[in-house]
Amino acid sequence: MFKLKKILTVLLLVIIISILLIGIAYAGDPTGAQMDGKSAFDALYAGKSVKEAVGLNAIAINFVWVFLAAVLVFFMQAGFALVETGFCRARNATHVIMTNFMIFAIGALAYWAIGFGLMFGGASGVASLGGLKPLTGLFEIVKGWGIFGTKGFFLVGGAYDVGVFIMFLFQMVFMDTTATIPTGGMAERWKFSAFCIYGIFVSAFLYPIFGNWVWGGGWLAKLGVNLGLGNGYIDWAGSSVIHAVGGITALAGAIVLGPRIGKFNKDGTPNALPGHHIPMAILGTIILAFGWFGFNAGSTLAGTDLRIAVIAVNTMLAAAAGAISAMLFVWKKFGKPDPSMAANGMLGGLVGITAPAAFVNAPSAVIIGLIAGVLCVQSVLFVERVLKVDDPVGAVSVHGACGIWGVVSLGIFADGTYGAGYNGVQTTVKGLLYGGSSQFIAQLIENEKS
Repeated sequence: MFKLKKILTVLLLVIIISILLIGIAYAGDPTGAQMDGKSAFDALYAGKSVKEAVGLNAIAINFVWVFLAAVLVFFMQAGFALVETGFCRARNATHVIMTNFMIFAIGALAYWAIGFGLMFGGASGVASLGGLKPLTGLFEIVKGWGIFGTKGFFLVGGAYDVGVFIMFLFQMVFMDTTATIPTGGMAERWKFSAFCIYGIFVSAFLYPIFGNWVWGGGWLAKLGVNLGLGNGYIDWAGSSVIHAVGGITALAGAIVLGPRIGKFNKDGTPNALPGHHIPMAILGTIILAFGWFGFNAGSTLAGTDLRIAVIAVNTMLAAAAGAISAMLFVWKKFGKPDPSMAANGMLGGLVGITAPAAFVNAPSAVIIGLIAGVLCVQSVLFVERVLKVDDPVGAVSVHGACGIWGVVSLGIFADGTYGAGYNGVQTTVKGLLYGGSSQFIAQLIENEKS
């Protein structure tokens, strides 16, 4: 009964905050855009020249592309559910898959109510998408150094716009990925009531605040404009914003919860607690790799951006390289390959390429994936044997360690063929190997903070 009262108290506070934010949203812009399909069509095409109509068609292509990419990313939820459930024991399968299922429902509403506004409520627009109504409510501690947005809560008022809505959809499924990652690291031993409170916190506050710093016009994005550090801190599709945040959160949660009963002996040596269904986990890994094309290529926010081809191929190559290097490393170290490590190696390669996917060439993508695969295995062993932390699915290593590697690798391998105008800097993105030492420093600043 006491636990139920705590949950109800938290929900009541969320409702009160929600009502206040709705009031703020309407006070800021009581009219809103409120464009339906027909009025949007009329507004776009009435009296337009052929040139203007072609431009508007390009915007339409961008909208459809972002929608399809969002659907691909949403399907990754099934992949996470299969991976985490397969890597855990049969007796806890229902609890594990329930957390994977409900994190979407809890997170979607919390992000709609609060998180999206904090993350993108100060974004001035995304030029490649087109048609995005500006949300100019960035809260700055000093001029040029923003830390969170103040508009867009509940998607009402000025946020009632087709461009903002499609942006919300895409970013909401990204949030869902972040919030799902720690459910694996804390699997088999946390209370469902605690999980519910966690889901609200991570989707409404933790992920959106850091996301604002990188993608919402916040201070990390402005390191280039304000301090001359390359193009500012860059994370193309979320090696840090999504994966490192999720992995580090999983580490903190696993430390607080402690290990599962029987995981460690009295002398600290670990015992294997094998997952009950490795084929299920492998299938989940394949689904995640499939959805990752929406994750990385979709982050162009533009079906008209032909860089999609480079991003998609780099994503595929890094995934393959991560699986290969993890398999070979384990084979050499333990005398036989391990399917779970190979799967995590592939995921590590995907996480590693997520930040630099748009800015590196194919050989660099393979190198990034190869390093990520070995790093993932070494990190799993370190977390278990040195830190004595019980991470049932390897979330800390796959997402945390490889996520940090991803943003660092961008600062090393970005080849200067793409990225002009990114974060308001007109030069292309160059890493350390191509003369971009300041970009490398920008990438290190965030990781030092982590």
